[in-house]
Amino acid sequence: MLVRLLREFLRPHTGLLVAVIVLQLVGTAANLALPTLNARIIDDGVATGDLALIRRLGVIMLVISLGQVACSVAAVACGARAAMATGRDVRHALFSRVLSFSHREMNTYGAPTLITRTTNDVQQVQMLVLMSSFMIVMAPMFMIGGVIMSLREDVGLSAVMLVAVPVLAAGVGFVIVRARPLFARMQEVIDRLNLVIREQIVGVRVVRAFTREAYEGARFDDTNRDLTDVSIRVGRLMALLWPLVGVIMNLASVAALAFGADRILGGHLQVGQLTAFLSYLAMILMSVMMASMMLVMAPRAEVSAGRIMEVLGTDPSVTQPEHPVTELAPGGRVELDRATFSYPGAEQPVLRAVSFTAEPGTTTAIIGSTGSGKSTLLNLIPRLFDVTSGQVRLNGVDVARLDQELLWSRIALVPQQAYLFSGTVAGNLRLGRPEATEDELWEALRVACVDDVVRDLPQGLDSPVGQGGTTFSGGQRQRLAIARAIVKRPAVYLFDDSFSALDVATDGRVRAGLRTVTGEATVLLVAQRVSTVMSADRIVVLEDGEVVGFGPHEELLADCPTYADIVDSQLALR
Repeated sequence: MLVRLLREFLRPHTGLLVAVIVLQLVGTAANLALPTLNARIIDDGVATGDLALIRRLGVIMLVISLGQVACSVAAVACGARAAMATGRDVRHALFSRVLSFSHREMNTYGAPTLITRTTNDVQQVQMLVLMSSFMIVMAPMFMIGGVIMSLREDVGLSAVMLVAVPVLAAGVGFVIVRARPLFARMQEVIDRLNLVIREQIVGVRVVRAFTREAYEGARFDDTNRDLTDVSIRVGRLMALLWPLVGVIMNLASVAALAFGADRILGGHLQVGQLTAFLSYLAMILMSVMMASMMLVMAPRAEVSAGRIMEVLGTDPSVTQPEHPVTELAPGGRVELDRATFSYPGAEQPVLRAVSFTAEPGTTTAIIGSTGSGKSTLLNLIPRLFDVTSGQVRLNGVDVARLDQELLWSRIALVPQQAYLFSGTVAGNLRLGRPEATEDELWEALRVACVDDVVRDLPQGLDSPVGQGGTTFSGGQRQRLAIARAIVKRPAVYLFDDSFSALDVATDGRVRAGLRTVTGEATVLLVAQRVSTVMSADRIVVLEDGEVVGFGPHEELLADCPTYADIVDSQLALR
């Protein structure tokens, strides 16, 4: 998964990667040349007192060092740009794919894990690319070049490398094998922590209302403790790495000095050559360390890449048709023809063979007991779900054949949970029609009976809106969401229990105002209150996912026992 992800998203940045490789090659070659020059200064300059040679070689080393620094800085800059651009592209791809998901995919994954995959998981892959751009060339160059240059200095001391490198590789491999499953566990716990935090923030009022602060605090503590425990276990393993490398490098240096001293006394080796050999030995072991760092990062990045590719590889169940219908007659005639819908894995369908027609210029209300499928039915019209069987048609055309943008341009949906985006009141109202004038915004606010609320705000239409609309009450959010739908002036209005937070008087005024602006449009509304639906032209009565009544209020009272029971129960409560 990691290779597939990198191959796909690194391809546009090939130029930067080539530049990194070239710069790293030059910089590493310069680094490898320095110990040899230093050995010449010691053996040919210091030992013989040749100051001219010392100065000349010193200047050469200075120039090489400056070049090596310049190459390293340029390589870091190119690598960082490539890594950040890759992270940007992966996040964009993830966000675009999530936006294409239907309710089915959103329910399958859930918001917490999608947030983690778009942020933390992408960051792990991004960091791997960043570190790889520095080390992917440097480590093998240091290894190969260090071996060659150390053999040039003295073949006899190479036995130290034959022991030190395998021992170091084995120690690093042990750490990596133990750490990999812990990284996968860590990402799962981060998902769960995000879930708990999100639930508690969104439901903070419910938590307080039921005095569950202690319980929710314990839930958070348990999850937080799990993450802490996993992180500590990973940290302990990682903490072994540096001491392990340090011990092996120091033992190798001591061994090289011990064997080197005997060879110097025997006249087979010079002091400068031993110094150069120690430098190359350090480079070789450092290359193993760099490779081990990559191998340590790779397991976590591999887990994250798998989670990212899982989302990118999920095809939305609601897709653009291969040959979409791009032209549609005016109006918004909605027909459901034996529409049936089942959630994945469900034993029974939520809706069964639902058939009715909603004509332009009419209001069709949908009522039924909780869980009867009212909201699901409404969501079938804009294709938030696709029917399992049957058809949903707009102006005689199956919505599954319509171009999605064309379909959505004809429909305005006010969801059950009214949601406002952070920004301004005007920005939220213009969501469906950016070119709407201020007069049209105020007219929509007046129809929704919320114009007085906005006028009382310090900045009027330019007043800020908190994320989700937290700066407004529940009823104000609902009315602002209704005003947003009115600004769009669609052919079909869908109100999913959009009047539940309004008192009966305000409900009546809003619906009366809506009749003045929806005269030629098709209106479908889901409601729980009989007072909201009784004035509709037609009422659809649902029971256990089936239509058990369809007609005006008076007719249903006489012919539909289910509707009569609902009316009686609400009137009895009064």
